[in-house]
Amino acid sequence: MKNTATFKYDINLYYYKLIDKMQKILHYPRLDTILTVEKIIKNSKIPLSKAEIDRRLPKQIMRATLNIILDYLEDGGKIAKLKEGIIWIYRKDVSRKLSKKLEKAITI
Repeated sequence: MKNTATFKYDINLYYYKLIDKMQKILHYPRLDTILTVEKIIKNSKIPLSKAEIDRRLPKQIMRATLNIILDYLEDGGKIAKLKEGIIWIYRKDVSRKLSKKLEKAITI
């Protein structure tokens, strides 16, 4: 088990990294842009690079905005970033089954 000083250091380090990340975001993407990026990745049969996603977009977006969108989709469990590229991994059926199992587990 960590001692209190080390634990406080870890919490403070995490907090400062979080604040630093928040300060670098100039603006947040619009919902239609997020949905467009999501659709491009979902409909692709092969892993896509960031440059390829950018080329397939109907309008130009800043790279920082694309990174925010990709982080959001990855945190939501919809995409995976691999060395080959970015792929769609979210399956609605699996999520329904998982939510049903969680509901059963909670009611027991």
